[in-house]
Amino acid sequence: MKAIGVLALQGDWAAHSAALRDLGAEVRTVRTAGDLDDVRALVIPGGESSAMLRLMEPENLSRRIVERTRAGMAVLATCAGVILLAQTVVPAQTCLAVLAIDVERNAYGRQVFSTIAEIDLAPELGAPPRMEGVFIRAPRIIGREASVEVLGSWGNDAVLVRQGNVLAATFHPELTGDRRVHELFLQIGEEANG
Repeated sequence: MKAIGVLALQGDWAAHSAALRDLGAEVRTVRTAGDLDDVRALVIPGGESSAMLRLMEPENLSRRIVERTRAGMAVLATCAGVILLAQTVVPAQTCLAVLAIDVERNAYGRQVFSTIAEIDLAPELGAPPRMEGVFIRAPRIIGREASVEVLGSWGNDAVLVRQGNVLAATFHPELTGDRRVHELFLQIGEEANG
């Protein structure tokens, strides 16, 4: 069985790798389109979305991610990764448009306004009904199509959503000890490769 890939161009990829290894997954870093062919699922971490887009260009990696995602590869996107997958971004920037949401970048403020908050979870994520969410220059989901299921909220904001094989968190689940988001991602990956 192929490993789980973690996009390792920029951002917090090492913490995702550690979280997945905690759950017993084999993890490989993805930096090229060829690396992507060797994995069965992909994590797109937080970081700087425009920097990641630039770093994907020489290898045409963004095009390959879109192709694999549309073909059913499981994807977990966090923070900047959510911006990359969105269908539209405010202020406008290039995005991969594989997740039917609209996002606003840095919606909660600059880095000094980063926060840890309690997220209310949908029952399918199990007990307890809340988890800690780390928000660092986080995007806000400002629109979504009906096919996008909300699995976690912070106040009135959807912060954890799923559309088919794509799971997206506007926060950083890899920075806490709660592994339920990564567990769900691995489950989606098993279903996609079943």
